[in-house]
Amino acid sequence: MLYDAYEWQRSLLAGASAFANASAELLQNPANPFAYFGGGPVLASALEVFAHAAAPRGKPEFGLHSTTVDGRKVVVEEDIVVRKPFGQLKRFRREGVEGGQKLLIVAPMSGHYATLLRGTVQRMLPKHDVYITDWRDAKLVPLEEGSFDLEDYVDYLIEFLEAIGPGAHMLAVCQPSVPSYAAAALMAAGKHPCRPKTLTMMGGPIDTREEPTGVNTLATQRPHAWFQQNVIATVPFTYPGAGRKVYPGFLQLAGFMSMNLGDHLMSHWEMFKHLVQGDGESADRTKEFYDEYRAVCDMTAEFYLETVDLVFQRHALPKGEWVHRGVKVDPGAIADIGLLAIEGERDDISGVGQTKAALKLATNLPTAEKKYLLAEGVGHYGIFNGSKWRDMIAPVVEDWIAAHAA
Repeated sequence: MLYDAYEWQRSLLAGASAFANASAELLQNPANPFAYFGGGPVLASALEVFAHAAAPRGKPEFGLHSTTVDGRKVVVEEDIVVRKPFGQLKRFRREGVEGGQKLLIVAPMSGHYATLLRGTVQRMLPKHDVYITDWRDAKLVPLEEGSFDLEDYVDYLIEFLEAIGPGAHMLAVCQPSVPSYAAAALMAAGKHPCRPKTLTMMGGPIDTREEPTGVNTLATQRPHAWFQQNVIATVPFTYPGAGRKVYPGFLQLAGFMSMNLGDHLMSHWEMFKHLVQGDGESADRTKEFYDEYRAVCDMTAEFYLETVDLVFQRHALPKGEWVHRGVKVDPGAIADIGLLAIEGERDDISGVGQTKAALKLATNLPTAEKKYLLAEGVGHYGIFNGSKWRDMIAPVVEDWIAAHAA
């Protein structure tokens, strides 16, 4: 019923958005005298803000068609290297450019598409052969494709690293720091030839007992059954994945929006003022951010519930209690993979110390192979996107990868 009610509301808002957008264009038409005086510009701006907020959104494109390598512009093409039911391995191939360190960027499966890391990919493209995990919207995966849980996530990462080949580096953003760390530990224990040379973890919940945030507290204050009963929904018949149990993306988005509701309201107020003032460029920047931020997808119920259980409630990884396919996940097996932990000083999703815990757990890794960066004044989103990511954090990641290139 929850998903059906959302679909009904979404349909209504889609129609209202289209009507508001058409009305705004009419009020802004040069042939309309109200476009120049009276309340016309104010009303048109208000309608445009509403139309943008209520518009339905699908999966965005990366839109990275070129990059600069050694001072020259080169064309970038997207190739699909591996296709799986719940995700694919995508490569950003730089035409005419050979070599460069192979880098697998592991995108979160947390309600947003991999395109949320567009800025991450863009910054790393000039010096690296970049791959990314492009997860699929669970509501589009037919039931006959089976299930997808945290163990499957780890298996996918190992398979992707095998497809890339030996010598790759891995960069995990937020939630996938945990399965990426597990995959690295399992591959290290088995001396897998395709284990990553380095693993960079950014704002990841390795040990959520360290400086718990509001997200962590919610997970520990509710019993597991509460999440099953209150946040899991069934995909409606209008989608290919009809009947699949999912944690809907719209619920995840609502949770994130409510955490910083005041900031989001102020952003839309500023957008409205920019439109009234005729500053379309500033308004467009806000629109671009929310076009990506509001584009959400569903995740399978089994993956979400297992993540809540193992990562946030039982703390299985730091306690040494995580077993994957009958094999214990032992961070102590990591002996030759360079670990870089990055945290944002103002991160309200993963508290300071949660990602750093990965360095302590790798007891057999030499100190020289561990590095920690606390990005001052940086929030969760700023760790992997924006000017501080480009100018402060990315150079550290590049240097760490270059130091392990041999």
